Amino acid sequence: MQEYTKQVIRVSISEAARLFGVNPQTIRRAIKAGEITYIVVAGRYKINFESLVSWSQQKTTIKHKSEKFGIGQYIDKWKISNPLYSPSTKTIIPQKHHQTDH
Repeated sequence: MQEYTKQVIRVSISEAARLFGVNPQTIRRAIKAGEITYIVVAGRYKINFESLVSWSQQKTTIKHKSEKFGIGQYIDKWKISNPLYSPSTKTIIPQKHHQTDH
């Protein structure tokens, strides 16, 4: 049995800025403050995407910018609109509540 190893996703400063709707300088400040994790590859910062998401959710202004100008603006478009692929209410079995007398 092969064990699953988590794939680390890394992005550049400019990609991070575009994804989260902020200025690249904001990402650089977060790096300098130690708020996000990164490695340096060929002289360029490669930011750990998981730490980037965590950082963005901890800061209200970044969270709002992400929702308005970054990746968050597309979330409503990702919702499944085709009923063929949406969860069917027919497949949801209602739970019966049994009352017992004591």
